[in-house]
Amino acid sequence: MAARPDYDAVVVGAGPYGLSTAAHLAGRGLRVGLFGRPFAQWRDGTPDGLLLRSPLRSLELSDPRRRLTLARFAGETGSAIGQPVPRAKFIDYGLWFQRQAVPSADSTHVASVERDPAGFRLRLADGREATGGAVVVAVGSGPFAHRPALYDHLPSSIVSHSSDHGPLDRFGGSRVIVVGGGQSALEFAALLGETGADVHLLARRPIEWARAGQPEDGRAARWFGRHPAAFHQMPQWARDRWSRCARPTAAAWIRDRLDGRVTLHERRSILAIDTNGEVAVATTSDGTTLRADHVILATGYDVRLDRMSVIDASLRAAIRTHHGAPVLSPVCESSVLGIFFAGLAGIGSFGPACRFIAGCRPTARRIAWAIAGVHAARSRGWLSMTWSTSLF
Repeated sequence: MAARPDYDAVVVGAGPYGLSTAAHLAGRGLRVGLFGRPFAQWRDGTPDGLLLRSPLRSLELSDPRRRLTLARFAGETGSAIGQPVPRAKFIDYGLWFQRQAVPSADSTHVASVERDPAGFRLRLADGREATGGAVVVAVGSGPFAHRPALYDHLPSSIVSHSSDHGPLDRFGGSRVIVVGGGQSALEFAALLGETGADVHLLARRPIEWARAGQPEDGRAARWFGRHPAAFHQMPQWARDRWSRCARPTAAAWIRDRLDGRVTLHERRSILAIDTNGEVAVATTSDGTTLRADHVILATGYDVRLDRMSVIDASLRAAIRTHHGAPVLSPVCESSVLGIFFAGLAGIGSFGPACRFIAGCRPTARRIAWAIAGVHAARSRGWLSMTWSTSLF
């Protein structure tokens, strides 16, 4: 008989999805291990001054009793929360949520997740190991940053992805090209302009401005964001078609921050780019030549399982994918039973809900329900230690 694992479930990653899922698992009485520095990507990979355009109700993390709300955080900490919510305030809320809901979180980075007779074995960066009956992978968007091949030959001193940046002060007085036409691109352009940088933004399509108060990318995205199960029930061809047709939008309130600070090049793309000394020289689709000290790619994210190096190669090879992304069951479980994905990794199966904080609650509830159900069945002797969700 296999040894009992250290934890009934282990959550890898302590961002909004990881914290919410750990809170729901603990709320069902399970022994939960949460590994990862809380809100690391928000703290290290987003710039000061960033504003979150989603409404307050869509920015709340999820606990089983719905007690750890932004309103309670504001009351207990004496914080005033307006809208749009500043990045710094959202991070403070996330860290407060972690202290309340998952105080036992371990900030150690997980180096790898492997199979084990007890379920799964985690090897930690400090040399320790832990085992879990199930694993929830909630590593955020960091591994999936999309860098078009056109820029592969350029050094990191010249080109970077928007997710690589915290403070942008070092760009003050520099010439910077921002590539992209969504909210992230425009927000970065505005912040760079406010540091005194000479900013050119290139968007290959016309910029689509959201109506005031519109939180997501259009009516369909908002509906699917509220009903991720409906997206999951669509045939694969329909999911693929929706994903191809979805267009990013930008909040209307950012327009005033661009005026006079940022040069917009809509319907323009970079056809060729190289370096001349320490300067990037780009040729655009209208024949213009632009020179810049740095290029920031706000080119979104490409979810591919092979970029998730935290999962052992043999496990990755066993997980079914579609266009590189893991294919998930209605309870967010992969084809390797006992391995679940929460957050952006599930976008191919659950659609736009996985891009937003609002998707935390339905995701966390499904995963916790499935893992708790199997744990209860094992406890009653209905199942062996081999993982199975066949009852669900």
